[in-house]
This record gives sequence, structure tokens and C-alpha cells, in this order.
Amino acid sequence: MGTRLKVLGVFKTLHRTRMAVFKDDGRALTAARLKINEEFRKNQNETLEENIQKMIKMGSDVEIILRQTVMQMEHVGESKLVLRPRESLLLENVPYCDQPKGKS
Repeated sequence: MGTRLKVLGVFKTLHRTRMAVFKDDGRALTAARLKINEEFRKNQNETLEENIQKMIKMGSDVEIILRQTVMQMEHVGESKLVLRPRESLLLENVPYCDQPKGKS
């Protein structure tokens, strides 16, 4: 795959992730869109392949961090917040056991 297609792929993936992570939060959606676009515009004239590959890697890493670690919270009172996790962040609840199972 060509470098240009990789850059465009990372750009689109970041925007898709932004839409999922900040769903229903207009301010965060706008801020993330502006920041993504600003970073890509700032580096659009880069010609060194090594630097471009580093930036592609950084963009991919940022997308993974956004997708795996950011959760939305909503103020519902003076001192109360409601957590709104995405389906992809929910893990199956497996009980922890201090005692190893004996041989059967």
C-alpha cells in the first residue's frame, strides 16, 4: 500500500474513532476534529519517508489509545457523574479466585 493511502487511512480511522468515542458530545467531537485536522495539515508537506512512517505509527497509536482507554462521563447533578462506557470497553465479568483449583 502506498504511503499516501496509509496516511489517508490513519486520518479516516482517527475520525471514525473520534465519532464513536465522543458520541453525543458536541464540544469534544468538534475539538477532536479540529485537532486531528490541524496535526495532519501541519505535517502535509513532509517528504522524508522515515518521518512520514513515524507519524503514521503515532497516529495509529493515538487511535488505539482513544479507542481502548477513553470513556465518557456525564454530569447529572452538582456532585454526581454517570459513566457511559461503549460496548467495546465492557469485559466479561470473570470472578477472581485466590485459591488454585485442586486436581480432580
